[in-house]
Amino acid sequence: MLKDKTALVTGAGRGIGRAIARRLASAGAAVVAVARNQDELSETQTAIERADGRCLAISADVTLREEVERVVDEVLRALGRVDMLVNNAGVAPMGPIDALEPEQFDHLVATNVRSVYLCCRAVWPHFCQHGGGVIVNISSVAGDDPFPGFAAYGGTKAFVNTFSRALAAEGRPHRIRVYCVAPGAVDTQMLRGPFPDFPADETLQPDDVAALVEWLLMPGAEHISGQTIRCMRSV
Repeated sequence: MLKDKTALVTGAGRGIGRAIARRLASAGAAVVAVARNQDELSETQTAIERADGRCLAISADVTLREEVERVVDEVLRALGRVDMLVNNAGVAPMGPIDALEPEQFDHLVATNVRSVYLCCRAVWPHFCQHGGGVIVNISSVAGDDPFPGFAAYGGTKAFVNTFSRALAAEGRPHRIRVYCVAPGAVDTQMLRGPFPDFPADETLQPDDVAALVEWLLMPGAEHISGQTIRCMRSV
């Protein structure tokens, strides 16, 4: 259903990003997988191509303007278009606020906030010139339901929620749709690092989130542009 579409997915080297890239490729999209770790990117690309999907893997740091603009330029040269952007790159340092060093905070904001702004900004003119596009920003339930140890992380995700809602309004005249997906606990390295014993019956799989992202990219989701959709395991 996404045949002839190009989807750019950040943080696609593992976890939720890899699951999104694989699912969109299986739906027919040409996927541009972006991450900093070249080895993980290669694994994502290999998994997609073994399933007869199309994948362009680009190693880049999406916290840097020049890197983001390089990625978009490379995609346009190689594939001619960008139809969809999924901002998935993120970090989640855990600890009390007085233990979070300023350098860690700066990295958190750069990854979870600045990268979203930079990637949206880079594709926006192309979307406007070509009759629209779709953006899905991966947030977290911590954006409106923070818990101890993730105060700064929750703050970055609250920004993503509000930024997405505002962008949806800004993009409506240009047929640009913008959504947020706010998962709860997902069985990824990011979760299992600090919480190795998190209950399996309360944990989503990465493909659960990817399935919701795929649906939002379809025309049928047009009427809910601007919303943040929570995605949690029912227990």
